[in-house]
Amino acid sequence: MKHRHMGGRGRHFTNPDNLSEHHHRHRHHHGGRRGGRLFDYGDLRLLLLAMIAERPRHGYELIKAIEERFGGGYTPSPGVIYPTLSWLDDMGYAAIEAEEAGRKRYRITTEGEAFLVANRAEADELLSRAGSEGATGGGRVPAPVVRAMENLKLAMRLRLRQGPLDQAAAESIATALDAAAQTVERS
Repeated sequence: MKHRHMGGRGRHFTNPDNLSEHHHRHRHHHGGRRGGRLFDYGDLRLLLLAMIAERPRHGYELIKAIEERFGGGYTPSPGVIYPTLSWLDDMGYAAIEAEEAGRKRYRITTEGEAFLVANRAEADELLSRAGSEGATGGGRVPAPVVRAMENLKLAMRLRLRQGPLDQAAAESIATALDAAAQTVERS
C-alpha cells in the first residue's frame, strides 16, 4: 500500500486511489445509526466535499448550511466539522484560502473533484438525505422550535460546566424536562 506524507505535518495517509475502497469496507448501513450519529465514518467528509464543490465556504457556513438542510434537526458541532475539514485539506481534496482576520475558506481541489466524481452516486445520496425536506420526515422544524431547542442545549451545557448536579438540582431539571416533553406530546 502506498503512503503519502503531508508536508511535515507528521501524518501518513493511505493513497487517495485506495480511499474509496477503504471507505466502502468501513461503512455502516444507513438504516440504523450507530451511536446516534447521523453520518457514517466517511459520509460527513464526502458531504462537506460536495458542499464546498458547490461553492467555497467557511467552516461556520458549512455548519449552518447542514443545519438548514436538515431543517434544524441536526447541527454538526465544530468539534466534528473542523477536524473533517483538516482531513480534507491534509488529503489534498480541499485547499484553504486565508482571508482577513484569520478566517479560512475551504475550496475543492482537482484531487477533490476527482474523488467526488468517483463517489458521485454516494455524494448525491448524501445531498438528497440532507435535502430541502430536512431530516424530520417531511417538513422543516419551525424556527421558534429550533431556537428553543438550541437554548435548552446551551443552558444544559452551561449548567453542567459549573460542576456536578446535586440531587435537588437534578430532580428540578428532570421535572422541567418532563413537563416540556408532555407539552410537546399534547401539541
